[in-house]
Amino acid sequence: MDALTTEDPPRIGPYRLLARLGAGGMGRVYLARSEGGRTVAVKVVHAEFAGHPEFRRRFTREVAAARRVGGQWTAPVLDADTEAETPWVATGYVPGPDLHTVVSRNHGPLPEPSVLALAGGLAHALQAIHGAALVHRDLKPSNVLLTVDGPRVIDFGIARALDPAVDGIRTHTGAVIGSPGFMSPEQVRGQRLTPASDVFCLGSVLAYAATGRMPFGTADSGMHAVMFRIAEEEPDLTAVPPGILPLVRDCLAKAPEQRPTVDDLLARTGGAAIGPGSAWLPGSLLAQLGRRAAELLDADAPPTQLDPPPTRLPTPTRLPTQAGSAVATRAPKSRARVAWVALGTVAAVLAASGVVLTLRSDDPPGDGKQPTGDRSQDADGTQPAAPRIGGAWEGLVQHAESSVTDEHEYLRVIFDRPGTKAHLAYLTPDSYCKVTAAVDRQDEDTVTLSSFRTVKSVRHRDSVSKCDLNQAKNLTLSSGKLSWTTGEKSAELKQTRLSPRPIPDKFLGTWKSEVSGTLKIKQGPVGTKIATYKGWSIDYRCNGSAELVDATQNTVTLSPLELDPSTPRNIGCPHSVPETLTWKSENELELRYPESIAVRLTRVG
Repeated sequence: MDALTTEDPPRIGPYRLLARLGAGGMGRVYLARSEGGRTVAVKVVHAEFAGHPEFRRRFTREVAAARRVGGQWTAPVLDADTEAETPWVATGYVPGPDLHTVVSRNHGPLPEPSVLALAGGLAHALQAIHGAALVHRDLKPSNVLLTVDGPRVIDFGIARALDPAVDGIRTHTGAVIGSPGFMSPEQVRGQRLTPASDVFCLGSVLAYAATGRMPFGTADSGMHAVMFRIAEEEPDLTAVPPGILPLVRDCLAKAPEQRPTVDDLLARTGGAAIGPGSAWLPGSLLAQLGRRAAELLDADAPPTQLDPPPTRLPTPTRLPTQAGSAVATRAPKSRARVAWVALGTVAAVLAASGVVLTLRSDDPPGDGKQPTGDRSQDADGTQPAAPRIGGAWEGLVQHAESSVTDEHEYLRVIFDRPGTKAHLAYLTPDSYCKVTAAVDRQDEDTVTLSSFRTVKSVRHRDSVSKCDLNQAKNLTLSSGKLSWTTGEKSAELKQTRLSPRPIPDKFLGTWKSEVSGTLKIKQGPVGTKIATYKGWSIDYRCNGSAELVDATQNTVTLSPLELDPSTPRNIGCPHSVPETLTWKSENELELRYPESIAVRLTRVG
């Protein structure tokens, strides 16, 4: 922890900076105090990265993802300004050392009861993370902080946005993301990640906590040698205490389906649950943590001595969502990550949920009937649309500075049969926008739109762009494709024929999530509500519905979830982000959100 210098700002947003905790690859971390007196950690992005549009989109999306996570075993995202000239995020402050520091420097391996309690706390943290349809991807000792009230997991969600190099490791399909020594076999092989991957990493963390050694060798052995052992060889568990050996061995099973689920872990560690006042760590270590917590939470300046009397660290609380208003679309983010820096005895941690939906109406585009391009002008020439540019058009949106397209960045334009109006639907990774526009005029290959009106808009509270479809007033036909451009975004739309029954029958019915909750899918045209959710959160029932955006033979894309009025808005429901359903078999679907894990759905009706 370093004193502030003249190059450090005195404040970031509403927070007064107290000390510099350190610098990471993408920014600096500060100890700060809110106007209400709460101690927080503020991460400020370096200016060189803040000026990169693609990074800024990643950062915004990852902050939004982190808000979806809840539970006392992580700390909340309290505030963020991803639109600021220098973006920042404020998180709950955890005044405790990381597990790696405790084991390697301060104390040594933990006793068996402490490791069992650690396993239970980490299982609760994974339950919260997986319940938000995220996978941690980098669970390791330095991402586990120890406090008098139990462990806290950090570095999920936003970690993927903070890559040291914009062109560095990306989390696209097949990329290897994680820390050698604490990766799963699926990560080593670049395969699909599920919650079981985090369970494997948990097994490695527990083995390290109990023995002080990595189960597949150290970095001195060579990264590739360690990764080979993870994928092909058995772990070295010779020093793991007998009481926790079966649990660790089961977590480290090579096949994901052979590992215990998080619910299994909670059941197996229930007897070691950490409660108020429980001494889950050795007494000398708890005393050290208490002194550190008291000094860091009470001081208005960086501490120089860690000698006040012990105190308990308050349990982090979840903050309610603030109401939002403007409805927006925003650009996509690519899939990059880097570990959030845990410096000394403190760290910024990302979690909690907080999203707001703003709805204007629920009108489907057009009349739900199949449009057609076969139409002729009236004799007086007042009909503005020509036969060549009628019907429905759709395609993925591309960003000028990115070569990557996203399945959740989608535009559809439908011209009504008289040719006087266009219905536009625009889906982004965290918003959904439906707009109508008048067909002002049409030349041979160009349609000019005017009088734009937003019919519906659903967005995440951290979306940065407005629903600005009115900026694209001209649609141009060339080589059988309709070109759409606004700012740095563009799309080449292909003509399609809409059906009143576009969803393949194999998707219809009720499906149960491997996380929690059910999804019921019924038939209906695009732009209408065809999916109903029940459940889908650890702490609350998240009831709501979603519209059909697109359907093919093997995929169905849904709009962001619109929560029922009875569902609280400050919880980890998967609303304000779209979903893609992929057909796997007669009784299995795969559900994926942008920047998240694949969730398995099984048929129940």
